[in-house]
Amino acid sequence: MLKFLREINEDIVAVLERDPAAKSRIEVILCYPCIHSIISHRIAHGLYKRGFVVLARLISQIARFFTGIEIHPGAKIGKRFFIDHGMGVVIGETTEIGDDVTIYQGATLGGTGKETGKRHPTIGNNVVISSGAKVLGPFKVGDNSKIGSGSVVLKEVPPNCTVVGVPGRIVIKDNVKIRNIQKPDIDLDQVHLPDPMMQELECLRKRIIHLEKKIEEGEKRDEVI
Repeated sequence: MLKFLREINEDIVAVLERDPAAKSRIEVILCYPCIHSIISHRIAHGLYKRGFVVLARLISQIARFFTGIEIHPGAKIGKRFFIDHGMGVVIGETTEIGDDVTIYQGATLGGTGKETGKRHPTIGNNVVISSGAKVLGPFKVGDNSKIGSGSVVLKEVPPNCTVVGVPGRIVIKDNVKIRNIQKPDIDLDQVHLPDPMMQELECLRKRIIHLEKKIEEGEKRDEVI
């Protein structure tokens, strides 16, 4: 019981640290659906591990009805977990989530078919999964990584990476320092992420300008001749 209360207290502190709109503990406890869903999940997960599968699923579905957040009771969730707003978040049965993870609304941690066994992702520590992102499959997203808004990730992500696009592509790797485990500095920026499509278009634009200059120079030489 003490462990359960300690974990919930850490979840509340995580909300206060990561959401500037949160003004007090009582506000977080009464008004934040992520806390309601996490409390329900920790209860349901304990029942699920003890074999009370139907009761655990019932609790998770009641929590889903009231919060809009669907967490299967079989999912394993670490400390200081924060779901911002949360409506539409789905977390599958065999998902494993590390410590200090932040997930935004509309994100899905799901599977890719009807396979059995491990079929949902494993999320490392200090990971940020942005709004509308889909992480699908039994692979790992490494520590300190960030998944951009609307991205669809279908393969493993190494630590310290930023992934954007459909399908998700790594656009930043190993250029961020490893966070302090005792006091992680979690980067919650979802806006200032590289756009690989725009980068490719910019390269093409520069190439076209270069070729046009070459053609103009050739035409001038022909006129002189």
